[in-house]
Amino acid sequence: MQTGQTRRYHHGDLRAALLTRAEETLKEKGPAALSLRELARDLGVSHAAPSRHFKDKQALLDALAEAGFDRLGEALAASQETADESFADRLGALARAYVGFATANAELLDLMFSIKHDPAASDALIKASQGMSVLGLHLIEDGQRRGEVREGPVASIATPLFTTLHGFAALAVSGALPSGTLKTDLEYVIAHTLRGCAPDAPGPA
Repeated sequence: MQTGQTRRYHHGDLRAALLTRAEETLKEKGPAALSLRELARDLGVSHAAPSRHFKDKQALLDALAEAGFDRLGEALAASQETADESFADRLGALARAYVGFATANAELLDLMFSIKHDPAASDALIKASQGMSVLGLHLIEDGQRRGEVREGPVASIATPLFTTLHGFAALAVSGALPSGTLKTDLEYVIAHTLRGCAPDAPGPA
């Protein structure tokens, strides 16, 4: 059986198997427990086999983070496909998708953002990490064109929006917020954010 596994992985899917097992280990034990040697043992391949795909542990972590950003981007894009055209509905869908991903992948999300800001982060990782920002900026720009978002530099609207959303997600995964009211609390956050993005009320004539 082990020989069959080794042959099967040798033919192309060892990299995917390593990433899958690495993410499981990340959730179970944290990044410090990750080891190419241990992953090879778990998968029943030779100790040298993982080096064909990852030169060292850091390369494995980079690949995990990049795959995480790709999955996050897919989840956020999918949320927009089912949302109405209004800024409020699209923002709400984006926020729920982001917090949903964060709470389901807390350890991975932490790894993603810690590696993203590493000076040695690869170009591929940086590009993958920009998906959420690009989607969010386009959302705000479209909201401005529709008259649903206040005028001004997009960055001045995006920064408080993203920091609020990421902050809520961080509190949610840390257990600082009661799990029984997370959905309701998130709706309050969305409503608060929408008020901050809304056009200024017209002044007196």
